[in-house]
Amino acid sequence: MSERLLHTPEGVRDIYNAECEKKSMLEERLRHHLHLYGFRDIETPAFEFFDIFSEERGTVSSKEMYKFFDREGNTLVLRPDMTPSIARCMAKYYREETMPVRFCYIGDTFVNNTSYQGKLKQVTQLGAELLNDSTVEADAEMVAMTVDCLLASGLKRFQVEIGQADFFRGLMEEALIDEQEAEELRLLIEDKNMFGVEEIISGKKLPDGLKEVILKLPELFGSVSHLDYVSGKITNARALGAIGRLKALYALLCEYGFEEYITFDLGMLSKFDYYTGIIFRAYTFGTGDAVASGGRYDGLVKQFGKDAPAIGMAVIVNQLLCALSRQDLLEEPKPKNTLLVYPKEQGKKAVALAKAMRAEGRRVELLLMDCGADQNDYVLYAGRMHLKTVLFISGTGEITEVNP
Repeated sequence: MSERLLHTPEGVRDIYNAECEKKSMLEERLRHHLHLYGFRDIETPAFEFFDIFSEERGTVSSKEMYKFFDREGNTLVLRPDMTPSIARCMAKYYREETMPVRFCYIGDTFVNNTSYQGKLKQVTQLGAELLNDSTVEADAEMVAMTVDCLLASGLKRFQVEIGQADFFRGLMEEALIDEQEAEELRLLIEDKNMFGVEEIISGKKLPDGLKEVILKLPELFGSVSHLDYVSGKITNARALGAIGRLKALYALLCEYGFEEYITFDLGMLSKFDYYTGIIFRAYTFGTGDAVASGGRYDGLVKQFGKDAPAIGMAVIVNQLLCALSRQDLLEEPKPKNTLLVYPKEQGKKAVALAKAMRAEGRRVELLLMDCGADQNDYVLYAGRMHLKTVLFISGTGEITEVNP
């Protein structure tokens, strides 16, 4: 029983020592860049009422949430997604505000996914939400900030793939495909299953251009040229409007100088149904999952009582750490702590010295001498603990410095 308690449940893990320090350093750097764009910190509870994240709001399915009850019998869940919580806060605290509001956050999300996927069930997300701004300029700023954050992390080779949720809805609208069949198509397209898409579409009487675009959706990813190709094949105003907005977005991202990091994926769809405009994901080497993602969700805040357009982005810190490590791009933390070893009779001097050093901003660990250990034992210990230096106070009050 005691041995079993040393292990963590499936889907979570301990992060400690150098790895934990690397994670903290990365989070601080990324948060600094969000602040440079004018975003201000917000914290939301780790658990909320189930209805905040119900399927009607377009978040994860009920079976993927960790659910429990409070004393009154209300169903609570560990948050599986940050965005609905931010939307709730916007509706509650900024109900009368009409100008843009900028939030940024860092926190863990909890998704009870299948154990066969080998994914963590608790991951750290660091992100930002720009609310009360419906412009394509806001879209561009969030994508540009994502690129900036990834560059600041140390990544050199990555791509931000951009899609458009409204484009797919426009195609389904023009093809008169019902909601159930559209969902089936969405899953096939997301999996790049061209044969499955063809099986559904081949039996339908559709205009040649529309049919061609739907059949090619799984492979319509790459350069901006795909936007021009699609524009000449469809007539639906909603879908054409989505393509026009993507073109305007690309022009703005060129002004930021980030065009080399941008590709388009017109077959990109999200498991979150609340997205209404652009959706994007950032990929790099060393991990099969996205290291960042985001999108526009103009209808979500309205479900909480305030009609406010919004767009958000999030860096998945665990995935980014994994990618940086495998690409050998993680900055190694430098030893900072000083170990101050002293005999009992020099306790007053040791405390005074530690206090003075801490006032100067130095990190000090006090350690009372053990009569069974010699100087070399403490030096080896400092090396194991990744300490910078060791100060020894002798019985006569003399101080000796040794580097591990």
